[in-house]
Amino acid sequence: MKSKKYAVVDSSRCVACGTCMLECPKGAISIVKGCYAFCGSETCVGCGRCAKVCPTGCITVIERGEVQ
Repeated sequence: MKSKKYAVVDSSRCVACGTCMLECPKGAISIVKGCYAFCGSETCVGCGRCAKVCPTGCITVIERGEVQ
């Protein structure tokens, strides 16, 4: 069963530091081409740990089906 929430990264604000990727307990976040983080919504459980540690605040946890 999928989580009701998942993380979304604002790639225009992300600095690709990798802090979120190290914090994610499910390995749902990866760094794309060394430029920005991407969260795989199928793997993400919506715990919000990545959003809490992000130094730029570019990660938001949203409800599935919510338009971002």
